[in-house]
Amino acid sequence: MTGEKALLAGLDARTDPSAIRMKRYLDMPDLSRTPGSPLCEIIERVKSLPSFKNFDHIQIPEIVPAEISFDLFAFAPDHPARSTSDTYYVDEKNILRTHDTIMWYYYLNTPEVTEKINLGETLGVMCYGKVYRKDEIDRRHMNTFHQMDALYLVPNSLKTLTIENLREVLREIVISLFGLEVKYRFLDDTFPYTDPSLQIEVEIDGQWMEVMGGGMPKKNVLKKMGLEGYNGWAFGFGLERLAMISTDLPDIRLLWSEDERVKKQLKFGRSFTEVSKYPSVVRDISFIVNEESFNINQYSELILDTVGPDMVEESALLDEYRDEKKFGLGHKSYAYRITYRRLDRTLTSIEVDALHKKLEEETKKIFGAIIR
Repeated sequence: MTGEKALLAGLDARTDPSAIRMKRYLDMPDLSRTPGSPLCEIIERVKSLPSFKNFDHIQIPEIVPAEISFDLFAFAPDHPARSTSDTYYVDEKNILRTHDTIMWYYYLNTPEVTEKINLGETLGVMCYGKVYRKDEIDRRHMNTFHQMDALYLVPNSLKTLTIENLREVLREIVISLFGLEVKYRFLDDTFPYTDPSLQIEVEIDGQWMEVMGGGMPKKNVLKKMGLEGYNGWAFGFGLERLAMISTDLPDIRLLWSEDERVKKQLKFGRSFTEVSKYPSVVRDISFIVNEESFNINQYSELILDTVGPDMVEESALLDEYRDEKKFGLGHKSYAYRITYRRLDRTLTSIEVDALHKKLEEETKKIFGAIIR
């Protein structure tokens, strides 16, 4: 077995909630490779641009070593992404990939590319697919989503690329996706593995929205991957955000819908019209818990596991506060508003009450909480 196959086999044999959750995410289809999906359309549009005419394309493992993902890419030792509250750990050393930028390592270490480097050739590569991060629950975020990344490197002896070269490429992408009339702007940004770094925002309905980020790969990061004597640019972006902007999609879960009335509308640049918006049912939950045992992202995971990702539209943290006299030292009160809504049918109050009661019981069981 290859490393990833062995890890997948081990994961498949487990029955604990964490393993079940990760298997569910890994089993979800890759919409960037699903014909008819607006995410796939974005990929095809970008791949066809002149700037990427001769680029290679690479698929990388979905389970990757944490050392490669974080250490090689210069993430600080205390960076939140290293935490189990932000990242899915398959075991102590391996994680579900959190960013497609990790493809730098896999690409630069393939025999074909090693040969290109020995010959002093220019390198260009694109990678896209699912990534996984723990997150709060709302209509615009899921713990499984898609990214596209690109890397372009040239020998120092050939030329030195600048941040303006990257801006030109990002302009090309934005105009191809949003049209010649799109308003955009560049802002400075910070990433562990590029310097200088930037982001690009587009104006949509009077609001500026970040759509892409990038920068110039740090020489010391490339060196850790075995490459010296090269310079270049890199960028990456999330596909869901672009798809939702272009279609006015109200709920990210619709991108995964099997309802033909929904699927036929999911065309990049076409505004989505609700086919039948089933009513929501709102329930609040408040509890007191030991702060050291509680994490917001982990509680979002508990909500999804308990009531099901197809049942909950949003989980909003309404309030959190300490009161040592009332709750005791080290304890804190949290209040959440859970919006229950399915995309395919109306939920009844009876079934929502049962789900919410189950959530209360699991909150007590898992976090030792006192329901208020």
